[in-house]
Amino acid sequence: MNSEPLLLATPSGDGLKLRPQGSWTAANVAMLETLSRSVGADVDRSRAVTLDMSGVSALDTLGAWVLEKLSRRAATSGRSAEFVGVADHFSGLMDEVREVNRHTPAPAAAPNPLLLRLGDLGKSTVGAREDITIFLQMLGALFMAIFGVLRRPRSLRLTSLVYQLYRIGWQAIPIVALITFLIGAIIAQQGFFHFRRFGAESYTVDMVGILVLRELGVLIVAIMVAGRSGSAYTAELGSMKMREEIDALSTMGLDPVGVLILPRVAALVIALPILAFIGSIAALYGGGLVAQFYGDMGPAIYIARLHEAISVTHFEVGILKAPFMALVIGIVACSEGLRVKGSAESLGRQTTTSVVKSIFLVIVLDGLFAIFFASIGM
Repeated sequence: MNSEPLLLATPSGDGLKLRPQGSWTAANVAMLETLSRSVGADVDRSRAVTLDMSGVSALDTLGAWVLEKLSRRAATSGRSAEFVGVADHFSGLMDEVREVNRHTPAPAAAPNPLLLRLGDLGKSTVGAREDITIFLQMLGALFMAIFGVLRRPRSLRLTSLVYQLYRIGWQAIPIVALITFLIGAIIAQQGFFHFRRFGAESYTVDMVGILVLRELGVLIVAIMVAGRSGSAYTAELGSMKMREEIDALSTMGLDPVGVLILPRVAALVIALPILAFIGSIAALYGGGLVAQFYGDMGPAIYIARLHEAISVTHFEVGILKAPFMALVIGIVACSEGLRVKGSAESLGRQTTTSVVKSIFLVIVLDGLFAIFFASIGM
């Protein structure tokens, strides 16, 4: 039977002689660690450490590694450490253990910045292609659902549609009116402040009317809807996806697009033009208040000047953009909701992505419409 391990430490001048004895095996792991810690301070103070292995009766990999750690601890600060008296049948194991973790890995070569940029560009291209594919798939599925409703009008979820109109339309009126009112007032104030230098304060009304009706009215409202309602759609559908409610609908033979997505997108398409109209009126009213109290322009003069500056065409240009922007917001929000995986982190990431993509596409779409209407003379 193997004897219990011992570790005798004998100081010798500036050096230290360690004599392990007994069974240095895994069966005595607790005692080996205790012995190793007990001589740690002596090893740190010694300039040279000698480990005499002649008294070791049994040795395995664990025991050899404990002794090797003592040797490496002594050698870390430039001290000398050596093994003596190693039995022939232990020498092979000790040689193997002494080679463990001796070779430091070569430092990784610095990546080429140009290749990194090209790699990022490739990943972005693949991601953009995937986003376009998903957008077109959702658009096709949505049109198929609309075709199904036209064939069977009773299949339209009218209750859901009305509820979504209430949520994204009626409940959004106060915040839309407030924000657009402030935007119109700020534009008018800046116009009067700068045009006054040239004696052209009256042209502020032209700027406010044309900007609000053609561009800013519908654009600001679309961005607000994307942040308010688009994020809500993504979070709702994402939560349903995480709880497998959408899979349950498919199992019951119901089309998730017709049940969940079509009422939401249809409500957006109906509500956004109405909100854009209310927002434009609020912005014009805000500009009128600033014209009265900051620009010394009475309401009658403001309305008369506004009547001369704008036409029905300007109003049509702004309102015609609204349904298309709503369609883009709805498709992006719903498709990102369906891409949610099974974690809260995925839900938050897809909701953020939905808002960013929706706002980006709304601005791009507004620019494309501006080019189109300019080309046809509107």
